[in-house]
Amino acid sequence: MTAEIFHPQTYTDAVPYARFAELRRTTPVCWIEEPAVGAWPAGPGYWGVFAHADVKRVLRDPQTFSSHLGGTQIRDPETADDLGFVRAMMLNQDPPAQSRLRRIVAAAFTPRAVRALEETIAERARILVDAALPAGRADFVEAAADLPVWTLARIMGVPDEDRRLLYDWANRVIGYQDTDYAGLTTADAAALSPLGRAALAQRPATMTRPDGRPLNPRSRTGLADMYAYAHGLAAASTDADARAAAAPGAADSAAPAAPTASAGIVPRLLAEGLADAEFENMFFLFAVAGNETLRNGIPGALLTLLQHPDQLADLRRDPEARLDAAVDELLRYWPPVMQFRRTAACDVTLGGRAIRAGDKVVVYHASANRDETVFPDPDRLDLTRSPNDHVSFGFGPHYCLGAHLAKTQMRAMLGQVLTRMPRIRPDGDPVRLTSNFQNGLKHLPVRWD
Repeated sequence: MTAEIFHPQTYTDAVPYARFAELRRTTPVCWIEEPAVGAWPAGPGYWGVFAHADVKRVLRDPQTFSSHLGGTQIRDPETADDLGFVRAMMLNQDPPAQSRLRRIVAAAFTPRAVRALEETIAERARILVDAALPAGRADFVEAAADLPVWTLARIMGVPDEDRRLLYDWANRVIGYQDTDYAGLTTADAAALSPLGRAALAQRPATMTRPDGRPLNPRSRTGLADMYAYAHGLAAASTDADARAAAAPGAADSAAPAAPTASAGIVPRLLAEGLADAEFENMFFLFAVAGNETLRNGIPGALLTLLQHPDQLADLRRDPEARLDAAVDELLRYWPPVMQFRRTAACDVTLGGRAIRAGDKVVVYHASANRDETVFPDPDRLDLTRSPNDHVSFGFGPHYCLGAHLAKTQMRAMLGQVLTRMPRIRPDGDPVRLTSNFQNGLKHLPVRWD
């Protein structure tokens, strides 16, 4: 039986690394059943890919293993319209269409662009730790959650009073398999901007469709409030640009000014003339995909260190020199995203198995990162591991554009913890997210003195 690999409840206890190791030894490409989960209907099943070499082969060959044909989530979109909509997302396209969208946003994530943010990210991490220190204890998941949300709000030009909406939208998408998260909303409507309140009014009243089946939280209907906000923010940016152009002296400018950090990336997206579906899906990538990964990766990294006190003590002796290698190893050991889907575009043989055109193919990053043929003693945390060919940020044409930004935020937050919370320790049991996609924590109680 392989259905447990798909079942979200499996991951509530732990990532099944021992089962992944068994599959790498016996059937590194194998058929995974896709049973019904609650109100979500059963699916047709898929090929799970568990060995490092096979995972990299799938990810680097979009002509054979397509992101566009069926999207990148295990579950098929419910309708043809839903599939058509998600296909407008960069994540769900293949080159050359994917390359066009990638070029549009790449400037926001270059090392140079991230370096310009490094000081403000470090300062924000310091402020978050300042706020937590007096209490002597915290839920680190909640304490760290604001850093990726705050960072993305700056990149996107989302006002501070609205950034909690980014948190809620991510909860709705990543936590739909978890009853604690699926309907969670934490934004205080009275504290939102007029734009935020207007968008909140578009929030679906229920996540259940008229036929009784769940509403896909990634669909246009399931995130109607987020897309309303995206268009409202775009209109506000356009109005601001028009006012700036009409200001005295504007006509003397030799060239139009580039979008400022406060304006965010939205003006750049508008200038590229994206279609509505492309714009909405790009907003999704920033607001949700760029948020959820760090919200799970940072607490997961701290939990890993707390479970390895000797290595935590070694890292604390010289964090500035050792954090770069440590962050890569923590990402290998606790990959925030456990799997991604492709669809076979033609008949192909992979790992000795005959895969037919149209079959779903799901690569397991979490398994590839523990492949004993690539990583000596793979179940051992080694904060000095080098080389470290983990695939936590993917591989090939879809390698994560935000990888450098993600590492910057992890270094900033962990650096604060290492230097300012010298006696941090568990204050209860961690609680894992119920999800077969995100390797997440809902709660990580810690204390210090």
